[in-house]
Amino acid sequence: SAALRAAYLAGGVVLTPHPQVHALYADKRNMALWSDDAQLQALGVPAEVQHELLAGVPRTVLVDASNAEQLWAERKQLFFKPFAGFGSRAAYRGDKLTQRVWSEITAGGYVAQALVAPGQRSVAADSDKPLKFDLRQYVYDGLVQWTAARLYQGQTTNFRTPGGGFAPVYAGPV
Repeated sequence: SAALRAAYLAGGVVLTPHPQVHALYADKRNMALWSDDAQLQALGVPAEVQHELLAGVPRTVLVDASNAEQLWAERKQLFFKPFAGFGSRAAYRGDKLTQRVWSEITAGGYVAQALVAPGQRSVAADSDKPLKFDLRQYVYDGLVQWTAARLYQGQTTNFRTPGGGFAPVYAGPV
C-alpha cells in the first residue's frame, strides 16, 4: 500500500512487526541460511551462534527447478512452506502432496524443511487421543513477554480442534 508506506516513512504510523524485523525473521528463506553450516562459517558467524542455529533450525532449502526432482523423492520427510506465508496458509506436509499442489510449489516461492514431529500432550483424562502442540514465545524489545502452547490435531495448528487452541505454559523450578 503506497499510502501506508508513505505514512510509515513520515512517522505517522507504527507497524508491527517492524518491516526490517519482518524481513530478518519472518521470511522463511532466511531459514535456509540459518540451517547451512557452510554459509554460516563463510559469513563469520561466531561458533556458539552457529551451534544454536544448527541445533534449533531444521534443515531448510529453497525449492527450485534444480532440486525439484530430489525434493519430490524425499517429500515424505519434508514440510513445504511459502516464503512469506503465515498461520500455516499454503503449507504442506510432503507425504500429503498431490501432483497439482507440487506443481504450484515448484513454480516458486517455497522452502522445503526437514519434518519435525510435534510434541504431544493429553488434555483430558477421558481422551484417548493426545493433541499435538508447538510452543510460541512472544517477544518485545528483546524480552520474552509471554510463552504459550498451541494445541491441535491434524496437519497444522488450528483453533477448531476440541480442547485445542492456546494454552498457558508454566515454568517450574529449574
